[in-house]
Amino acid sequence: MKLHALAFLAGLVSALGFQPLGWWPLTILAFAMLLWLIERAPSLRTALARGWWFGLGQFVLGLNWIATAFTFQAAMPAWLGWIAVVLLSLYLAIFPAVTAGLAWRWGRSRPLAFTLIFAAAWIVTEWLRATLFTGFAWNPAGVVLLDRSIAPLAALVGTYGLSAMVILFAGLVRIASLGPDRRPAIALAGLVLAAQVAALAAAPEPAGGTGAPVRVVQPNIGQHLKWSPDFAEQNMARLERLSRSSGEPRLLIWPEAAVTEALQDERRQLDYQLHTLATRRRVAQAIPPGGLLLTGGITFLSEDGVTADRATNSVFAMTSDGEILARYDKAHLVPYGEYLPMRPILSAIGLSRLAPGDLDFQPGPGPRTLDVAGIGRVGFQLCYEIIFSGQVVDPERRPAFIFNPSNDAWFGAWGPPQHLAQARLRALEEGIPIVRATPTGISAIIDAQGDLIHSIPLGIAGTIDADLPLPAPPTLFARYGNALPFAFAFLLAAAGVFALRGREAARGSPSGIAKPAKAR
Repeated sequence: MKLHALAFLAGLVSALGFQPLGWWPLTILAFAMLLWLIERAPSLRTALARGWWFGLGQFVLGLNWIATAFTFQAAMPAWLGWIAVVLLSLYLAIFPAVTAGLAWRWGRSRPLAFTLIFAAAWIVTEWLRATLFTGFAWNPAGVVLLDRSIAPLAALVGTYGLSAMVILFAGLVRIASLGPDRRPAIALAGLVLAAQVAALAAAPEPAGGTGAPVRVVQPNIGQHLKWSPDFAEQNMARLERLSRSSGEPRLLIWPEAAVTEALQDERRQLDYQLHTLATRRRVAQAIPPGGLLLTGGITFLSEDGVTADRATNSVFAMTSDGEILARYDKAHLVPYGEYLPMRPILSAIGLSRLAPGDLDFQPGPGPRTLDVAGIGRVGFQLCYEIIFSGQVVDPERRPAFIFNPSNDAWFGAWGPPQHLAQARLRALEEGIPIVRATPTGISAIIDAQGDLIHSIPLGIAGTIDADLPLPAPPTLFARYGNALPFAFAFLLAAAGVFALRGREAARGSPSGIAKPAKAR
């Protein structure tokens, strides 16, 4: 049990490499400790347990921001937020456990092979974590390398491949401490060096010139005020004041759900239609003549035209005349945030959505590129959708930039910088700039290399006035997506098998494992 506790402690330490702290060397050392613990495990069951305890520590600390969301609603007690964090972490820890079990089963007899197989398995299980049961891709291990020279490797093998590099760096630390035989460390160092060279070659080429002028608005409206009926007019007045500008018409960018009243409503009753029209006219007052607004908002849906039975979390492109040119509906919805799973059962025991309202949101069709007059091709990823590697761009219609409105006001001090870091990885993978707008921060413009070129800090009202960066040519990852990290995983696993066979040949044993001596 002491070593299980050590695995849990290593998991806690590994989370310190994520934002907002960014102490990435501690993540490398924590993974090195995990490799040591798994190698020393006397059985598969023990290896699985140690991987699980490591994952539990990493997720409980790294996802602490989820607990903050429970403080903004009255239907459930705030302490339930920490129960939610622990319960989610109990599940997510299964994926590091599976990685540990696979590496122990197939590679434990040789440190180099063990590290390579562990890295290959981590790619697969991290992808599974992002995919199964709607997926939860938050804080992939590779995000700790974002500002390191190896980060452009994501343009070649994606985020999951970059996560494997964390394992390889940790394995290098682990193997270097083993003793006088430096050959495994030299072999692994050669692989890391080759990856670094590949990263330099894969980095998206900076695009010359700039695109349309843009103003990103961060109103600094907290979650405790946002949905208050008494604050609706003040909300609009603040957005309008920050949106005013002189000079040429510009593209205005507002956050997710910046407009809390419906901008479209399928109910046919006159009073609903008049109310929606008045809302659009009110919003249009903030748009300069000839300008354009991209804003988060809500659509009410109705099958019978009388009763609103569903809604969409949407992004609207609006003109200064109040005309809606395009709408994107969020596809990857957040369980318990935007819909309540098993609603008849859970609502009966007093559970509710964290977001206000009784209507569940309906998902949209997935990544879309919309042609917006005067701007060109725009991709949309609403809030949480941006964290899913390989799922943010319509491959048939590559956009000039991706608009990622979000509402991170729910998530305390840790959630917003972690969200921003993952958006930067998407820009780097795809070679496409990303514009983020949030109510309380961190709003930002990210270039096609994943670099943060403009931002507004957390908890400050302000604007960004800048020209949009241009996209880079499509990266290899943009062309082939998550087939590339899987190919990388295959190569790592094949190298691990080769290392194992080399050991077996050196020993002259078909199994590569020494037979136990006979008892006397």
